Amino acid sequence: MAVSKYSILFTIIAVLGLLLISSCTSTSETGSDGGEDGDVPVYNPDTEDGDDSLDGDDNSYGDVDNKPDGDENSPDGDETLPDGDENNPDGDETLPDGDENNSDGDETQPDGDEIQPDGDADGDIDAGDLPLFSFFVTSLVALQELSGSQDGFGGDLRYGETGDGAGLRGADKICAAIAERSMPGSSVKQWRAFLSATDDGSGNQVNAIDRIGDGPWYDRLGRMLAPDKASLMYDRPQGGNATIKNDFPNEDGVPNHQPDPTQPEVDNHDMLTGSNESGELYSSSATCQDWTTSNGSSTNGKPRVGHSWPRSGGPGGKPGDENMANWMSALNEAGCAAGINLADTGGPIPGDDTVGSGGGYGGFYCFALVP
Repeated sequence: MAVSKYSILFTIIAVLGLLLISSCTSTSETGSDGGEDGDVPVYNPDTEDGDDSLDGDDNSYGDVDNKPDGDENSPDGDETLPDGDENNPDGDETLPDGDENNSDGDETQPDGDEIQPDGDADGDIDAGDLPLFSFFVTSLVALQELSGSQDGFGGDLRYGETGDGAGLRGADKICAAIAERSMPGSSVKQWRAFLSATDDGSGNQVNAIDRIGDGPWYDRLGRMLAPDKASLMYDRPQGGNATIKNDFPNEDGVPNHQPDPTQPEVDNHDMLTGSNESGELYSSSATCQDWTTSNGSSTNGKPRVGHSWPRSGGPGGKPGDENMANWMSALNEAGCAAGINLADTGGPIPGDDTVGSGGGYGGFYCFALVP
């Protein structure tokens, strides 16, 4: 029987189709990734180096040997990148270690959350590393806030201290507290109030000049008041910055004659000292019972005061034992009671038994033993 040309054509097409199917099957057996093992791509988390994203050393799937990949772009336990228990790397301790806002690592530089380098193991501030700041006049605002009274402390400066010598210890604490408010950390500088007393608690006379160290002393802005004790033995300190010589600054470095630059000057020159012009005890009645009473009775004496700025503009000014220019010893105040008078009344107001009756508020000088 004759075979038609159409039957032959159909047979050829069928054979070609079978050959094509056979070729596709053979290709699949060698593996689509071009390898020889026929594996198909799979995701296998790495169980040894903690890297659950890639585990092949060529950054591809298919490696199922569960070995570290050596890829330094991901954590692998060498502690040079985040270790998972902190927000920042800590492996070599040269970056933040997580227990401070800003760690310095080698403990020799400031760590950012302190004023000065911590330097030692316990993190205490080293007084010698702080900026120069070792003298100020206690401002009215500070004394009002610390005393809790608009009239201030008066002649009672115990500030929570008790027993013998409490007045001087309390005054020193007030100095440290005010310094700390102005420059955090500076309370460690061993502040001393410039005050004389009849008894240090052990029966010994106290002279203000012996309490303050050897100098030099600087105000809050780093300006020198005086280089040494000898330079303090004048109506106005010598050898220091001329800007502050005749108007001592408060704890913020502001001239105390005009503590509020937006307001006129005030009459606030009187500063408690209990001292003579050599910085020694003026008399047994000049210290408000060694700075333990704010009772204005005459039995408690009249505190000796110096002038933070020259009341008359020069030496002398009044007859008798008064020197309107001397910073240590100018006159006797009216009494030991707490009180404020910032108006120019020409001297203590008759009948006013307060520490501020002659132009003041019971302020005093603070010196630090560390410049």
